[in-house]
Amino acid sequence: MKNLLFGILLVCFALLGCRSDEESIQKIDQIMNFYIQDANGKDLLVPNAVGSYTTVAMNDVLAPTDIAAVSFSPKTDADSRNYLEYIAGATRELQSGGDSDERVYRSRIRVALTKKITDTTFNEAVNDTLEIHYRWTPTVFEVSKVMYKEIDLPVTKDSENRNIVRITK
Repeated sequence: MKNLLFGILLVCFALLGCRSDEESIQKIDQIMNFYIQDANGKDLLVPNAVGSYTTVAMNDVLAPTDIAAVSFSPKTDADSRNYLEYIAGATRELQSGGDSDERVYRSRIRVALTKKITDTTFNEAVNDTLEIHYRWTPTVFEVSKVMYKEIDLPVTKDSENRNIVRITK
C-alpha cells in the first residue's frame, strides 16, 4: 500500500513539473513564401517553361564555409502560382540589441536563378542577394524586413497569416 501511495505521489509531482507557463511561450513567425514575377505580375517560376527561372539555388553568405546550401521548397498555391517556401536554415547574425530584450538579426542568402531561353538553351545563372532581418523579443521572433538586391520589399500576410514576399525581375 505504501508503494502505491508513493507511486501516485510521484506521478502527481511529475505532472506538476510538466505544466507550462503560458507567459514564457515565444511566438515564432519566420516562414516566408517568395513569389518571383515580372513587372506585369507573370509567374516566373513555372517549371520547364521558356522564359521562366527553371533552376533556383540558395547559398548562405554568412556561413563559416563558402558552400552552404540553404533549403527551400518549390510549391504551388491555390491560384496555381509557383513560389519558394523558405522556413529557416541560413545563418542569423546579430545586428543590434546584444543582451537586451529587443534584438535584430539578419541572414544573407545568395540566390542563383537560371532562366530557360528556348527548349534546349539556358542563360547563365544570375546571382542576386536576399537579406532577411528578424526582430527578436522574449515574446516574438518574426521577420521584420526583407531586401532583394538591396531594395526593401514589402512583407505581407495572406489569409493563413503566412509571410508573402514578391520579387519582381
